[in-house]
Amino acid sequence: MKNTLQPITTLNPINSHSLKLRGEDATVELRFLEHDILGVSGSILVNTPPAALWQALTEYDNLHNTLPKVVLSRLVSREQGSVVLEQTGKTGIFFFEITVRFRLKVKEEPFDSIAFEQVDGDFSIYRGHWKLEPAEGCLCTLLTYSAEIRPDFFAPSFLVAFVQRQDLPEILKAHKKRAESLWREQEREEERKQQQNLLS
Repeated sequence: MKNTLQPITTLNPINSHSLKLRGEDATVELRFLEHDILGVSGSILVNTPPAALWQALTEYDNLHNTLPKVVLSRLVSREQGSVVLEQTGKTGIFFFEITVRFRLKVKEEPFDSIAFEQVDGDFSIYRGHWKLEPAEGCLCTLLTYSAEIRPDFFAPSFLVAFVQRQDLPEILKAHKKRAESLWREQEREEERKQQQNLLS
């Protein structure tokens, strides 16, 4: 297993104004890079502070219940901000859909970023990061995803790109939905505590 994560040097996160990302909209950008690598970026505005979004992103043992096409997600180990994660998912469209498995080494910077890189699995290259940025003018967080992908199985570049364009918005929306649900639960719990304090 590699000791360090390789940085992404060929992609920059999308720099979109938060107003463009209000509501359920998610932006996606695809880039065809050298050596059959696909670069993919996406962003969505989440109506929570970073802490609630962080909770949604890092509940690794529950991601198969909250994210589309994730069949299994399991935390293997955690040590000093370094995480090993195993996932199984479905990828493809129509007649071309397969099950993929991979093990990721994950580096967490709490409430700020999550970097990941495959150390074993069905991709020859799969690395990237999630970035959380507080948005101005609202209690919101801009969630940005950037990755470089090259399957270790036969899949034409145009098909890989099509699948990413189709799936990434749904993944972003699912993280948004989960984070906002967690935030509402936290707000309701805080209200209950305040009411109890007033009555005591």
